[in-house]
Amino acid sequence: MTLPTEFLARMRRQLGVAYADFLSSYDRPAERGIRINTLKISVEEFKKISPFLLEPVRWEQNGFYVNVGGLGRTVYHAQGLYYVQEPSAMSAAPQLEVKTGERVLDLCSAPGGKGTQLAQEMCGEGIIFLNEINFSRAKILSSNVERLGVKNAVVTCAPPEKLAQNFEEYFDKILVDAPCSGEGMFKKEAEAVPQWSVENVKKCAERQSEILDCAYKMLCGGGRLVYSTCTFAPEEDEEQVDNFVKKHACRLLKTEKLYPHEVRGEGHFYAVLEKTEGGRRNLKQVLPSIDRRIKQYREWENDNLKVNFENLTFVGDTLYSIPHEMPMVSVQTLRAGIRLADVVTRVEPSHSLAMCLKRDEAHCIDLDEAAALKYLHGLTFQTEAKSWRLVTHKGYPLGWCKCAAGTAKNHLPKGVRI
Repeated sequence: MTLPTEFLARMRRQLGVAYADFLSSYDRPAERGIRINTLKISVEEFKKISPFLLEPVRWEQNGFYVNVGGLGRTVYHAQGLYYVQEPSAMSAAPQLEVKTGERVLDLCSAPGGKGTQLAQEMCGEGIIFLNEINFSRAKILSSNVERLGVKNAVVTCAPPEKLAQNFEEYFDKILVDAPCSGEGMFKKEAEAVPQWSVENVKKCAERQSEILDCAYKMLCGGGRLVYSTCTFAPEEDEEQVDNFVKKHACRLLKTEKLYPHEVRGEGHFYAVLEKTEGGRRNLKQVLPSIDRRIKQYREWENDNLKVNFENLTFVGDTLYSIPHEMPMVSVQTLRAGIRLADVVTRVEPSHSLAMCLKRDEAHCIDLDEAAALKYLHGLTFQTEAKSWRLVTHKGYPLGWCKCAAGTAKNHLPKGVRI
């Protein structure tokens, strides 16, 4: 790999005697990692069914190194039992120390690795906003939230400045995994190399400062902020944090920079900060809908599920189970809680609902691996069952089918088929 001359010169100054070790790390292949999704399965249970060897990642209790490819095309991946994540990228989110019941924001969230990592620790309680300014990337983020079965997430697509106008002093915890020059991912993402320049580093630092200013406005007094990047540039890392602390009422609790010659992973940096002034504001909340179609959904729910969902709200013809204390927002929102069903002349359950369910919460048809793969390709199968069934593999959901006349019609959305 040919790296930019100016980048190498700066790293030589930055690392001194460790520079040779740093440079030699580019001769080793990038590490692969997965994070077990404990919203669906425990680490102990996954170890029993794992088709590949798992080696622990020391900074994430649910994270593991794996030594195989094709991780995004397995049945277990489609079920949301794990998330493919670069090992060093798992280091920042645990520093936020999120708790159940809190208000949390992942400000620059796509594709969702760190945000869903935070959601796991919240166990479906409280509310987590996952924001992405780019709409196409926000759709990918929303898809990952759905696959992992996150029930209390709100996915938004808005500039940080617009969010700050809506959520002043609202969040208890905020993660800013800032857009950066990507120096730490040169080995994993080769396309980042030709995009690098000294000028781009400066532009990234300027934008990061603007994003952090917005995050500060949204953080409540006493709240915690974690700032992270995947770059080695001091302007984007240590200097950025120093300038932020000088500008705002907050204190720096911790920083760490991961280098690929020192850890099994790529480059990453994070800083943990605490806001020392301000209060905690409440916002006007979204009220559950009063709609005749809710009765229609309840009848379907009672016939096909073994669990009842609350906080039901319609957006057009789509019914959602929204998080408790869901605030009213005036920004583009792709997802709020669980998308339950479309209700027009009949109830059409959503894939989002399927991916949130556990084996004892619905009437299921369990498939072996070969049949599960065919289902994921969009194929039908034979069954004597009737009405709607949750399709599972080893008890974990894959999606819906509708059974009639000896055939199970596949209701897996085309966008999630493999």
